[in-house]
Amino acid sequence: MTTTLTSAVKPRAEDSFAITFAPLSLEEIYAKSDDPANGAVVVMSGMVRNQTDGKPVIALEYQAYEPMALRIFYQIAADIRLSMSDVNRVAIYHRVGRLRVGEISVLVAVGSPHRSEAFEACQYAIDTLKHNAPIWKKEHWEDGSSTWVSIGACETSGENC
Repeated sequence: MTTTLTSAVKPRAEDSFAITFAPLSLEEIYAKSDDPANGAVVVMSGMVRNQTDGKPVIALEYQAYEPMALRIFYQIAADIRLSMSDVNRVAIYHRVGRLRVGEISVLVAVGSPHRSEAFEACQYAIDTLKHNAPIWKKEHWEDGSSTWVSIGACETSGENC
């Protein structure tokens, strides 16, 4: 699957996407991905962890260029449907603002008749989001310092950010 932005992709009515300051809800995203034809719903939850490379983290701060990020989310769903036409629902939500350790920063959910497609589509969605979406995070360290990190840089550097 490849992501191209040569033309604006319109989201499907059954899909759901957002960049939000509000806390993310697993139950809400699951419900948005559920469909009577599903045999599986796979949900990926990304959370703020308490360290990076052994260095204590107290919070993360996310910023996004929302119009472009949403276009990337729409394209991800379109790409999934090109290669896995049975997928019924795609939901991609990302938080912005300052998040404490343990808070959910991103939720991706895919509903499909078969689990293998749901797993594959969910993996593709989170990997592509991290690589392509204009979303940045600032790591706030326990020692009072902070560092901005491009999420895409995590993928290219081989780090699991």
